[in-house]
Amino acid sequence: MTDKRVALISGANRGIGLEAARQLARKGVLVVIGSRDLDKGQAAAQSIMDEGYPAEVVRLDVTDGASIASAVEEIARRHGRIDILVNNAAILVDGPGGFKSSLFELRADTARQTWETNVLGPLRLTQAVVPIMQRNGYGRIVNLSSGAGQLSDMRSGFPAYRLSKTALNALTRITASELASTNIKVNAVCPGWVRTEMGGAEAERPVEVGAETPVWLATLPENGPTGGFFRDLRPIPW
Repeated sequence: MTDKRVALISGANRGIGLEAARQLARKGVLVVIGSRDLDKGQAAAQSIMDEGYPAEVVRLDVTDGASIASAVEEIARRHGRIDILVNNAAILVDGPGGFKSSLFELRADTARQTWETNVLGPLRLTQAVVPIMQRNGYGRIVNLSSGAGQLSDMRSGFPAYRLSKTALNALTRITASELASTNIKVNAVCPGWVRTEMGGAEAERPVEVGAETPVWLATLPENGPTGGFFRDLRPIPW
């Protein structure tokens, strides 16, 4: 058991997830890195421990309900709490053509694969973690969304990814509404175009900047917002 806040971050062995874990650890949070590949997760956790902060890893495949249940149960057994959930794991497998990829060329299996990871993964993790948060009277849930999912600025390209992030935004609103009477805050974040394996080398933002708003939302005070969509610490249109 620990007196520290405990954060579970999915897909945290690299990219924004790992940087968010690093920044949370520096704020005194005990971070648990969720990773499909335990070796990669352990290497990520070790990089945080090398800075002098505690970090742990659990095997977590967000497309596998049994893996989600096992990971959440393991953390609860170790620490009796999960205070922060960052739904970071996601895929972008649209093609061909990237931003020029057409809805009319979207294959059903691509849409299903994207939905399973980007929408059902966060849904299942939220369902598994919220009862623990409710027992402890505290929770912060951060859904890593994207401007690609904004209905107010919806365009073509990456159709499966866009559809999934719009659905994730809806999940954010529904979850926040159901938990409005509790001390569990639920928000979505667009980190911007970040230089990661997914974002590519030409992206305009370093990963440190991309992680700042998710970390802020993960550590909101009791009077902080819920049910919002944010970029650079400010609300943005849905």
